[in-house]
Amino acid sequence: MVQVINFAHRGAAGHCPENTMIAFKRALEFGATGIETDVQMTKDGQLVLIHDETLRRTTGSPEWVKDVTLTELMSKDAGAWFHDDFRGEKIPTLEQLLELVKPLDMIINLELKNGIIRYPGLEGKVIELVRRFALSERVIISSFNHYSLVECKKLAPEIRTGILYMEGLYEPWAYAKRIGADALHAFQYAVVPELVAAASEYGMPYHPFTVNEKAEMQALIQAGVAGIITDYPDRLAELLTAEGG
Repeated sequence: MVQVINFAHRGAAGHCPENTMIAFKRALEFGATGIETDVQMTKDGQLVLIHDETLRRTTGSPEWVKDVTLTELMSKDAGAWFHDDFRGEKIPTLEQLLELVKPLDMIINLELKNGIIRYPGLEGKVIELVRRFALSERVIISSFNHYSLVECKKLAPEIRTGILYMEGLYEPWAYAKRIGADALHAFQYAVVPELVAAASEYGMPYHPFTVNEKAEMQALIQAGVAGIITDYPDRLAELLTAEGG
């Protein structure tokens, strides 16, 4: 059986405040073999890991990520919103995550959050840092902005890309091939066995998101997906251990 990649969505986001170092470290403890996270850029051009374009939900501050410096961002508490036990957790930089995973046998899925805010030069900055850590073979860059993925392929043909999309994309494997992408990062309900089988004929793996219930994980494993993006890497690890994959 091909080993299914256990992507921890924003780290172990079901157990810890998302996109924090404790969430990434806990994911490793839970058996994740991949980390999925979101990359944005501060006012002073620093790459940081946060999903929302504003700081409101995870820090309580109204600012946009693009409007604060890294120093200002680091003054925010990104843990207390989840539980008081995590008070004091910070929004990490991409460099911090790459330092953590560098010595480990892990896949890193970097989602570029450049659909609402078109961060200038984001693709080049991310690629430069990935190359500096010599992690090109272990990184997948994904985005809902497929123009950005095309740009990534122009800058770094050696780094894999994955198209993020919701339901209803017709023959997504053919489209992905056309734009030079390497994987399908589809909303979980857009993934059915016959599509997985068709995509496999094109050598196009599926990595569906965000799958949190064991029954849904089980169905996707049986369908033949190559990876699953989940808030609960511990649940998926248990299933994969039982399956032998």
